[in-house]
Amino acid sequence: MDDRTASSKDDAPPWHTLGAADVAARLGADLDNGLTAEEAARRLARDGPNEIREKAARGLLAMLADQFKDFTILVLIAAAGVAGLAGEVSDMLVILAIVVLNAIIGLVQDYRAERAIVELKRLAALKAVVLRDGRLHTIPAAEAVRGDIALLEAGAAAPADLRLIEAPGLKMAEAALTGESTPVLKQPRALADAALALGDRVNMAFKGSTATYGHGRGVVVATGMATELGRIAALMQAIPPAPTPLQRRLSHFGRRLALALLAICALVFALGLLRGAPPLLMLMTAVSLAVAAIPEALPAVVTVMLALGAQAMARRNALARRLPAIETLGSVSFIGADKTGTLTLNQMRVVEAFVAGRRLAAAALDAGDETIRRFIDALALCNDAAAGEAGEGVGDPMEVALWRIAAEKGRAKERLEKDAPRIKELPFDSDRKRMTTFHRDGDRFVAFTKGAPETLVPLCGDDDFAPERARLLAIAEDMAADGLRVLAVAARAWDALPATADPAALECGLTFLGFVGLQDPPRPEAKAAAAQCRAAGITTVMITGDHPVTARAIAAALGMLAPGDEVMTGPELRLLSDAELAARMERTRIFARVDPEQKLRIVEAVQARGAFVAMTGDGVNDAPALLRADIGVAMGKSGTDVAREASALVLLDDNFATIVAAIAEGRRIYDNIRKFISYILTCNAGEIWTILLAPFFGLPIPLLPIQILWINLVTDGLPGMALAAEPAERDIMRRPPRPADESIFARGTAWRILWGGVAMGAMALITQAGALRLGVDHWQTMVFTVLTLSQMGNVLAIRSERDSLFRQGLFSNPPLLGAVVLTIFLQLAAIYAPTLNALFHTSPLTARELAACVALSTPTFMMFEIEKWLARRGVISR
Repeated sequence: MDDRTASSKDDAPPWHTLGAADVAARLGADLDNGLTAEEAARRLARDGPNEIREKAARGLLAMLADQFKDFTILVLIAAAGVAGLAGEVSDMLVILAIVVLNAIIGLVQDYRAERAIVELKRLAALKAVVLRDGRLHTIPAAEAVRGDIALLEAGAAAPADLRLIEAPGLKMAEAALTGESTPVLKQPRALADAALALGDRVNMAFKGSTATYGHGRGVVVATGMATELGRIAALMQAIPPAPTPLQRRLSHFGRRLALALLAICALVFALGLLRGAPPLLMLMTAVSLAVAAIPEALPAVVTVMLALGAQAMARRNALARRLPAIETLGSVSFIGADKTGTLTLNQMRVVEAFVAGRRLAAAALDAGDETIRRFIDALALCNDAAAGEAGEGVGDPMEVALWRIAAEKGRAKERLEKDAPRIKELPFDSDRKRMTTFHRDGDRFVAFTKGAPETLVPLCGDDDFAPERARLLAIAEDMAADGLRVLAVAARAWDALPATADPAALECGLTFLGFVGLQDPPRPEAKAAAAQCRAAGITTVMITGDHPVTARAIAAALGMLAPGDEVMTGPELRLLSDAELAARMERTRIFARVDPEQKLRIVEAVQARGAFVAMTGDGVNDAPALLRADIGVAMGKSGTDVAREASALVLLDDNFATIVAAIAEGRRIYDNIRKFISYILTCNAGEIWTILLAPFFGLPIPLLPIQILWINLVTDGLPGMALAAEPAERDIMRRPPRPADESIFARGTAWRILWGGVAMGAMALITQAGALRLGVDHWQTMVFTVLTLSQMGNVLAIRSERDSLFRQGLFSNPPLLGAVVLTIFLQLAAIYAPTLNALFHTSPLTARELAACVALSTPTFMMFEIEKWLARRGVISR
């Protein structure tokens, strides 16, 4: 065999245009005996395994390094260095301990996410049956090479891209690759058009497709990344994942924080030196400000919030592959939903029939009526589906649907065949578009024929039946317009079994029995889920490779279409520029007959309008769009590995309604993250104002760096993490998605942080000034305590932007109440425990002094509650 011939592929025309002999010659293949074992080994060594290459998984060290890339963490490390240079070793160690703790938390979460994906790959490695050395061998699909002769049987997956050379009755399910919901009948002859779409290359079997009926034999023409499946995988890998809204917002926040921090520290240091203060004292003051300004608990708390949200979503059958993407769900304003298997069950069913002169729902078919019974018997007997080991139907999905409806009506095929065994048949072919089976009927014979209405109805009746044929074809068109796949069914009685095999002589003079309408029905829960999306201001658009009539019918059944909404096909989309497509997105609710590249264009067109896009799907053809979307949502049960790898979220129950629950959870998580950021920055602002303004009022530095760090550690960390358990607001799914460009500080948050910080700082300075005037030696401990208790009032008030704490109830978030109680206990320990007195430079307070601290911290809480009262009455906006 000429190895150079076998390896030449760049100059080969499209394989579907070549005859079998030409394909074999170009690949050095032997159609009768296959490759030799030695030749197959050489080709495997040369071309590599027949596998889809994946990006290398991150190692533990890489995951650990990623934890230190956050800007806030880098600033905190710098602050630790300054504290060390200033001789505050204990401060430096505490800061570094927090940094390490955050890194450990992030590492554990990243590792768990990676392991979850490994566990998700539960499908066994594929096998391939190939002809080598004149004998059949079952080998791992990864060892198949170009030039191998591979065999396909019903239920087997194509191990690589094959140019079929034999395909008697072979049907391939290609929904995962092309989006077609019904299997494609294959035939081996060469096709002239080199530009045919994948779904029309009927002499090819592609890697990732599965044989549902018949059998076939083909030459392996492409393996691994050279297959159509590999091409899509390469396209997917070339698309960098888009940053999530949270990542964008926190990055913007980090830059603003850095500038503000540097400016404030430099200003305080310079003013101090101008006032003649000792440089070391001013350096310590600058360090205190740095520690107060940096929300060191932010990365850890956000990570924990996302992790807890991921666990809550997993309990509702939604597995998050990337933690930051959980929050993205709350920003989603557009869902591109794949039809087959996502909005529908991906299972053909009989939903309607025209029989006995009327259209009947499947449930209304009564086998007690003789005319209907004969029609049902024809569906059962003119059928190649059969009962499997567990009693379910096995075979072509359409024929299984016919087999199932007959069994449900008490006319099981297996029982009928005992009295009416099949004697002869004319198999289905793509030219006739029908099949006929002959059965013994007592001393006579009966033939049942089913097929496309346009080819079967003209064969019914005599010349006088012509007007009725026109009426029947109009009925078939009406059924098709309702999104049904329509088959016509007819019969003919024979006194003797005809000897001829000529279809023209056998399929004529038929008696029309009826039409059967099949459909891949919508998921029962999908309609309610689509309605919830509308209520939440989310646009749901169907994106499918299926026929536009079918897509429109499914969308109408789900309530996805409104007057004026449009349906766009792939060929139409191809003629539009990006700007024209973006303009049409406002009215288009269905995209039919689209290919993977066009799905990418749809996602990008929506993103160009400023929307956050979620793309749901389960097939290989969905993968590029899943990766390019702001959040890809894949099906976990029926979805392909490629789709799951491309996604940020996997629905473990393949239930479209689960995405609605996931969006609600994403909104809740974002709300809680935003509440935490508002809480922590308000608290830090109070500390900054306290330290910054004290010298201007002639007061000494109110707090030491270790005291500030303690406040931040116990008040930020514990209550902040408990905010993750805060229940969703009452209107969370009745409000529109937040704008794509909305800042974390929108809706009055920045103003609340400013005045809330000023209020806290004012109460702390009033405490300090009053204690000094009264000659209290441990005034610093009182300032320390007032700030801590004020922040506890803040966290209780921040639980809702509008509802009062008294309406929510103290016990509606038990973890937060527990965190507040624990924080107060720890603060009391820092005041009254001798060991902690030495560490934090505190002194025990008298009962009167402690009561004064509680009283001075209460006004801050009351001001926050008054602000919410004004918001509820529309005085201020939220």
